[in-house]
Parts: sequence; structure tokens; C-alpha cells
Amino acid sequence: MLIDDEPAIGRALGIGLRARGHEVRTAATGEQGLAEVALAEPDVVILDLGLPDMDGIEVCRRIREWSPVPIVVLSAHGAEDRKVAALDAGADDFVTKPFGMPELEARLRVAARHSQALRLGPAHEPVLEVGPLRVDLTQRTVTVEGAAVDLTPREFEMLAYLAQNVGRVLTHRMLLQHVWGPQYGDETHYLRVYANRLRRKLGPAAAARLRTRAGIGYQLVPEA
Repeated sequence: MLIDDEPAIGRALGIGLRARGHEVRTAATGEQGLAEVALAEPDVVILDLGLPDMDGIEVCRRIREWSPVPIVVLSAHGAEDRKVAALDAGADDFVTKPFGMPELEARLRVAARHSQALRLGPAHEPVLEVGPLRVDLTQRTVTVEGAAVDLTPREFEMLAYLAQNVGRVLTHRMLLQHVWGPQYGDETHYLRVYANRLRRKLGPAAAARLRTRAGIGYQLVPEA
């Protein structure tokens, strides 16, 4: 489901995605997009933030009130505050304009995998594996290529939250409130320190999957 009011982008994305085997439905306004998402129940939503009738962030927020469908937002170059707001509103990922079709399709694959993991639920996934990284949520243990990694409780919580949302960009606020508590949100230096600790302890093979999204947050990617 593509929600974008620019005809040229809509045509280009429609042609590119259909050529790769996807079925594509389109909407040019937020209200039309909301109706189409409810009607079609798409696998993934591609959402432009600059819509003529309502803010794309509001569209994202309203979809999240009733649907877990993966949402990949399209954003203008440099609009970090908009990206953060969209992710906080429930978007799974973002693509910065201009972008290529291979990048967009890779983002869609990651979003779809994340959606599948959410449907299975953590109760069905007590052990999470991301490449050489293995996180056991029940035993609260971490191994990399079979070797145990000694983490503090807070380091484990941060890594486990990233692993549970593999492929998804988690904003600073999301991570701080999940790991440290609801009263946190601006202490981004905490995350820098803990991300560096995790990379050092995990070693190169696993650390390469922990990505910093500058000014936005962190992401554990499924493929190095």
C-alpha cells in the first residue's frame, strides 16, 4: 500500500515494485490511505510524510491504533525530527529521498520479517538468533558463535529489546524508556556508552549488526 500524493513518485514506485512481483495499491491522501489500509489489509505500507490533507505522522499514529502492519515512511533529506516522530508514532523504518529501488525493497523485506516476528510473539520466541548472535530471553544469556558473553542486566535489556525488534529502528526515547524507565527520554549519552560496551563485548562479527542511526536511535540488522 503506497500513500503518496506525488504522481511521479507514485508511478515510478508502482512500476518498480510491480516489476519485482509486488501487488501495489495507491492512495494520494491520508484519509484515502487509511480507508485503503483497512480495506486491503496490505502486507506493508509505504507512507510519505508530506500529505495534502493530514500529517503523515498522524496517519501512522491512526493506523497503529488498530493495525500492526509494517510501515516504512518516506522522508525528505535531513528531516531527522520528522523521522524520529514517525518512528515514535509506530513506523518501522524510513527511507530518505532520493532512494533506489534495491534499498526500498530491502527495507520492505526487513519490515515484513519484523511483522512476522511480532505475530509469533515473544512467548513463541524465547531464543532470538541474529546471525552469530543468540539471545536467550528465558535464561537471560547471550552467546556469539557459541561463546558466552557476560553482560550486565542493563546491557542485556538493551540488546534483548533490539533483538526483539530486529530490523526496526528504535529511537533514543524508545530505548531509554524501555531499558531505564518511563521518566527517561533525553539521556542519549547513556545509549552511546552502552552501545559501545555492547559492541566491545560482542566482538566484530556481531557488533557489525548493531547500527547507529545518527540523531535518531539504534538498529540491530538481520544481515551484516
